[in-house]
Amino acid sequence: MHIFITGATGYIGQQLALKLAEDGHIIHALIRDEQKGVLLAHPNIILFNGDILNRLSLLKAMTGCEQVYHLAALASVWNKNPNAFHILNVDGLKNVLDCCIEVNIKDVLFTSTAGVVGHAENMQAVCELTNPDPKLETLYEKSKVEAELLLKEYNKKGIRGIIVNPSRVYGPGLLTESNGFTRLMKMYIEGHWKIKPCNGKSIGNYVYIDDTVDGLISAMEKANPGERYLLGGINATYNEFFELVDQLTGVKRKMYNVPLPVMLLMSRIQLLMAEVFGKQPLITPPFVRKYNKHWIVTSAKAECELGYHITPLKDGVAKTLHWLTKTAPI
Repeated sequence: MHIFITGATGYIGQQLALKLAEDGHIIHALIRDEQKGVLLAHPNIILFNGDILNRLSLLKAMTGCEQVYHLAALASVWNKNPNAFHILNVDGLKNVLDCCIEVNIKDVLFTSTAGVVGHAENMQAVCELTNPDPKLETLYEKSKVEAELLLKEYNKKGIRGIIVNPSRVYGPGLLTESNGFTRLMKMYIEGHWKIKPCNGKSIGNYVYIDDTVDGLISAMEKANPGERYLLGGINATYNEFFELVDQLTGVKRKMYNVPLPVMLLMSRIQLLMAEVFGKQPLITPPFVRKYNKHWIVTSAKAECELGYHITPLKDGVAKTLHWLTKTAPI
């Protein structure tokens, strides 16, 4: 079938587009940067220049398609215009949905984030229904909550809207902000990353990229409209993650514990520099507070209803390290 994808030059979007193209589908990929089109070199992928804020470009790219995967988003730690998160992540989705109605596309999958259900309290894993009104730290997460609510409104207009919520995705592919832990692995092996935030004992949920892509496709095929599906992976502490990297590589770099007050001070300095000079910060105070908490996730719903599969952390990290050393030499 013909499938429309936004965010096709992003980390997850690129791999999704190539996977669907390999499966024989014709992909209509919306791109803003023609130079990034080389990332989607495949005979079954057709490139359309445009933007999710430009409805004419959306309509042109969507025409003839039967499904929409909406992955385009502002997922940065900071933007000089705080309203940009709402404009791109909420208004952009509204444009996509309005155009879907206009060209009679009903199947729409929206990629949100597992962060919208909040952190784990009392070491209890969060699920799709945990924390109906969580305290969210970042503008990114807040905008994703707004977007999810918007999508549910469009279900009443005949859209079969599906929500998927990946956790911390890692693995081979573009080394963008969306692939942060693969970037950290690379920096760590090179000796450029030596920070252990807040003693490294906070738990995160790490999902291998192939599981995420397969989960998106399964959700499009099997999910119930209006439902949210957490596409998580393995729960592990920061220390456990990098101990596994040590075990598989033999590198064993020394890392330094940075207490929360120091991390917050560093992030405030980064934020000040960003506001004064416009330079993108590595981290901001909301993200420091976020990563000082436990983010324990269960994907039982996706496993049960979608046939979702989780790659063991050791296997996923081993594949990623192999790719880093063979495909992206360090």
